[in-house]
Amino acid sequence: MNLTELARILKITPQELRDKLPLMGFHIGQKAIKVDNRTASKIINQWPILYKRLQQAEQANIKKEIESAGPVIKKEVKIPAFINVRDFAALAGLPINRILAELMKNSIFASLNEKIDFETASIIGSDLGLEIIPENESEETSTTEVDKLSEILKKEEKMEGRPPVIVVMGHVDHGKTKLLDAIRTTDVVAGEAGGITQHIGAYQVTRKNKILTFIDTPGHEAFTAMRSRGAKVADIAVLVVAADDGVKPQTVEAYRIIEAAKLPFIVAINKIDKPEADINKTKQELSTQLNITPEDWGGKTICVPISAKVGTGIEDLLDMILLTADMETENIMSNPLATAAGTVVDSKIDKGEGPVATVLIQNGTLRIGDQLIFNGQIYGKVKSLKNYRGENIAQAEPSVPVKIIGLKITPEVGDLLETGDGEKIKIKKMKSGLQKTETKYSTQDESNVKKINLIIKSDVFGSIEAIQESLEKIGNTEVKADIVYKGLGNIIEGDVARAESMKAQILGFNVKAIPKAEELAREKRITIKTYRIIYDLIDDVKQQLQALLEPEVKKVELGKLVVKAIFRSDLNEQIVGGRVLTGQLEKDSFFEVERGGKIVDQGNLLELKSGKEAVTTVDEGQDCGMKIKVAPIKESDVLIFYKEEKVVKKL
Repeated sequence: MNLTELARILKITPQELRDKLPLMGFHIGQKAIKVDNRTASKIINQWPILYKRLQQAEQANIKKEIESAGPVIKKEVKIPAFINVRDFAALAGLPINRILAELMKNSIFASLNEKIDFETASIIGSDLGLEIIPENESEETSTTEVDKLSEILKKEEKMEGRPPVIVVMGHVDHGKTKLLDAIRTTDVVAGEAGGITQHIGAYQVTRKNKILTFIDTPGHEAFTAMRSRGAKVADIAVLVVAADDGVKPQTVEAYRIIEAAKLPFIVAINKIDKPEADINKTKQELSTQLNITPEDWGGKTICVPISAKVGTGIEDLLDMILLTADMETENIMSNPLATAAGTVVDSKIDKGEGPVATVLIQNGTLRIGDQLIFNGQIYGKVKSLKNYRGENIAQAEPSVPVKIIGLKITPEVGDLLETGDGEKIKIKKMKSGLQKTETKYSTQDESNVKKINLIIKSDVFGSIEAIQESLEKIGNTEVKADIVYKGLGNIIEGDVARAESMKAQILGFNVKAIPKAEELAREKRITIKTYRIIYDLIDDVKQQLQALLEPEVKKVELGKLVVKAIFRSDLNEQIVGGRVLTGQLEKDSFFEVERGGKIVDQGNLLELKSGKEAVTTVDEGQDCGMKIKVAPIKESDVLIFYKEEKVVKKL
């Protein structure tokens, strides 16, 4: 077998394979091109175990080096929620290539100007010996909310077991929602545009007389923040990987979130009913790319083959979840007699019910009549509670996902709910629901940045957050999408008036424009676009930004000519003769005049002759005559010829 083909199968470079095989006991030589089929087959079969051993040996060596070097003081690096790779390298004081290499190790292929989020920076930072600290308040607030809930639970004395909360994560279209659909036998996929989950949902099922609470997190890359929050409120994670597709970028990202949250997890290898499904290959990718070693390969991770479509292995998966929950009993505790505390997993404005929020109760019991406190302020009282089936309930105990009606305004996704006393909220101050977006580019001069002003309207907060996060990633120092206003509900006349004053477009997600708003928009020539799939919106904005990018003018050197004779000089033109020293001259090209080792002038070539014939090119070593447009040049001047090419920039 060709060594390059073997490297491709094992998903590493040929040189890496040459370097690693001797360490594994296969001495093929550094110049080897082929490996005999018997040895190749042996390498493929033993690769996961051998690769794991090699990694462990390398890690042990690194550990010894670190221990012998003495204590290492981690460098603190403060970064915002999003930062491009170039700026991150500058703040970290490391070469850009080092950062890019670390990202590639984590299956993240980013360019210099591409933005990475705080979570990603933290993961690669820890591998580079850096301590990544959030720069802005939103990151600190998020941490504070989690710490606050932890403090509430620490103070409780009469703790007892509660149903475990399971988060389902993985790459887009690997079957997460279909799995939940199989578990709770209700069709959610049909209600989602393009088969993609676009809101966080929470559901409960009973297995062997035990209740399990599931959180369904969207799989598309636009929902990084929502996935992170999903992991923070969960006790156990299920990482879904399709057997026909294997480990993908969002699989890696989901695993990093699970790892950062220190959640016990189970791998569900889905779509085993497909003809192209390869369970062993999937396990191999989990082992080599994520260091996840399945139980049947001698590791500690439970991997359950399933088919959400036909229902195969679902009961086995639920049993493994129950087993994991039993092992985590000490960590899955709460006090149902305490005042309620929980986390907002979704919020929206309902046409008939007003502001509503889906909250996962994490401690205490929420009852009708309880005062709702967010950030120390009263947001209203509980008028009614509905469970995940839409049925009215009198109270919600720990681990119960509940829809709350009675809010005066909508809280944000991830907010901590408490009950009891608080300050009365000023509705006028908060009436707009969502204020103007804080720009992430405040530290740089924006005078030369071309912008597309956007007004975003959506049905739920989670989608607005996801849209904003994605749009921040596609901008750069030359062009950006600026969200000047964002809000919930249908597009109304006020939005059109606002768009006119702010010179903005209106983009609606899962909402409609009322007829009067459409009529006013036509009159004022305001663009209104509505979408049902979030990445259609992102792609549309990206294309607009791409069109705004000015092409880069690149200078391509053609050749050099030494001036031998001046035949005629007019006001701005000269006819001269010379010999091509290097390269090739082209008609209609440009040149710089070098005299005494310095560039003294520049001009362009109008006509080119070889002998008495007009030509378009003259090669190295040939004599030629030229008509040029330039200030007077002299004999012995060297003309450096070049042409300009326009290179289209990519976001």
